[in-house]
This record gives sequence, structure tokens and C-alpha cells, in this order.
Amino acid sequence: MVAVDSQGPQDSAVRMFRRERSIPLRGSAAALCNNLSVLQLPSRNLTHFGVVHGPSAQLVSAAPEGVPLAQRQLHAKEGAGVSPPLITQVHWCVLPFRVLLVLTSHRGIQMYESDGSVMVYWHALDSGDASPVQAVFARGIAASGHFICVGTWSGRILVFDIPAKGPNIVLSEELAGHQTPVTDIATEPAQGQDCVADMVTADDSGLLCVWRSGPEFKLLTRIPGFGVPCPSVRLWHGTVAAGYGDGQVRLYEAGTGTLHVQISAHARAICALDLAPEAGKLLSAAEDTFVHIWKLSRSPESGYTEVEHCHGECVPDTQVCGARFCDPSGSSFAVTGYDLAEILRFSSV
Repeated sequence: MVAVDSQGPQDSAVRMFRRERSIPLRGSAAALCNNLSVLQLPSRNLTHFGVVHGPSAQLVSAAPEGVPLAQRQLHAKEGAGVSPPLITQVHWCVLPFRVLLVLTSHRGIQMYESDGSVMVYWHALDSGDASPVQAVFARGIAASGHFICVGTWSGRILVFDIPAKGPNIVLSEELAGHQTPVTDIATEPAQGQDCVADMVTADDSGLLCVWRSGPEFKLLTRIPGFGVPCPSVRLWHGTVAAGYGDGQVRLYEAGTGTLHVQISAHARAICALDLAPEAGKLLSAAEDTFVHIWKLSRSPESGYTEVEHCHGECVPDTQVCGARFCDPSGSSFAVTGYDLAEILRFSSV
């Protein structure tokens, strides 16, 4: 295991990214981890951004230069209760044959066509097992093959089977691996390997569960927590990247749970991780106002994952709550902040 400090050998005079034109929002971003989703549409030269604010989600379509072309607001479906339900996450799920937009809230799970124009499915959360003082919610969204997986307050993972078209979505399985609320879910294509670990789930205790997806999902290994939450996880070539509430980023071998690298990445809790799969770049964002970019690679000698610090960006006087790459090569990224009525954009120099 190798320990790495965020203050790497980067020359402070050389900047890899520069600030671009921001995208205005009608409201601000809520103080939620992973509060930004990005869907790139190269064929239309557009990028969609999704941000949660209270009981609504804001969807913005923007041209490459950051000019907002369209905005839409979606609201949480109201169920039994006095107050409007709060949305916990918005995320685009890219399936082999369609793209769906998924909203999670304190009432249930809503699935829309990718532009948010039509709701195709609604799943109400069953609060029967919850105590009167326990918050009921869904959180953590990811697509795996033709399934969409969503985490819940109880620690269970709901697996929905998605048809090639139409609204005939069914809840096919519930996965039991966590005892505390799920925080995030990450997947990557299985690439045809046997017994491959292609999904990881995280929870409020810091526990990670590594799964093999398929007609029946299988739990492969559990990676113990460290007594702090793990708000965000990612998968890259069989490596789990996990960001923790103490500012640490840890890289594990997905199949075995072996710790490869521990990075003292941030001074405060990490709120978002993202990966640019084509370039092996890892983005980490935290409540310390910093966004860091890391380069991941495999050592040919040991087979372990190695890390190099590439770039650090300070967003002054902002509690960062979401950050995502805007393209698979990692040449641009976007950032949201609590009470910030704009999406900040950065692109490579």
C-alpha cells in the first residue's frame, strides 16, 4: 500500500485547466453530495447538466461555449405526507439501447426519458420497515447492462430491469449487503470476463460492497469502512476509487479488496468523485473548496494502481457539492456549490 499527499510535484506556474464561461441556474444547488450529473451528446454538440435544489431538479442544456439553450424543472412526485418531498439525487443512466433520467427522493424513484419530457416509471418507497423517526429516501443511482440500480435508506439496493423501449420497467431484485443507508453506486462494463467485479456500492458507515452484475447479482467481497461515511465511489479497470468523509481517497483491487493506494487528498469531507475512463483521470472534490485531478495507471511490474497528482483548483468561498468530467477524455469538468446559482466550467489549456 502506498500513501500519497495531494501536494504533488505539479509546477504551480503550469495550469492544466482554465475557467470557462459559467452556466446560470434558476436556483442554487442543494448541499448534497454528488449533486451534479452530466450527459454529453456529441452528435448534437450539446451537454446536459442536472442539479438538485430542494423539491426540484434543474436540467440545463448548453452548447460547448457554455451558452444555455434550454432549461427544465422537474419536481418530486408527491405521496402521503404534509411537506413536499425533497429530491436526493438526479442522474442520467446510459443503457445499451436508451438513456433514462432518474430522480430519487424521500418518496420514491422517478424515471424519465433523457430530456425529462415524459415520466416512464414511478416506484414508491415502502416505509413499512422504518421507525417513526427514521428518514426514508433513495440515493445512489447507476446503470449496469440493461439494469438500473438504486440505493435506499435501509441499505438495500433495488435492481430494475429496463426494456429496450416503453414503460414496462420491473423491480427484478433487491440486494442485501449494507446495514446503513447507501450513499453511492458505481459500475463499469464487464468486458466479458468471468467473475468480474463490475459494480460497487457504498454506505454511511464507509463499507463498500463489490458485486458481479447479471440476471442475478452476486456479492463478491466486502471492504470494511473506517468509521466515516463514503459519500462517493467509482470503478476503473477493476480498481475501486472511494472518497471518504475524512478527506481520504483510497484505491482498492475490486476483486480482492486489497488496498493499493491511500491519498490524503482533502482537508475536509469529500463530496464527489468522477472518472474519465479514456484517460484514467480521477476527479475528487470536497468541502475544503478544492477540486483535484489525478492520473491513474497500472504498474507493469507489480500490477498495482499508481497515482500522480495533475491539477488542483480552488473554488474560493464555496462549499463544493458536485463535480463531474464533461467528456470521457477528462479534458473538461464542471463544479456546483451550495447556494451557488451557476455551474462552474473548466477546460484543459
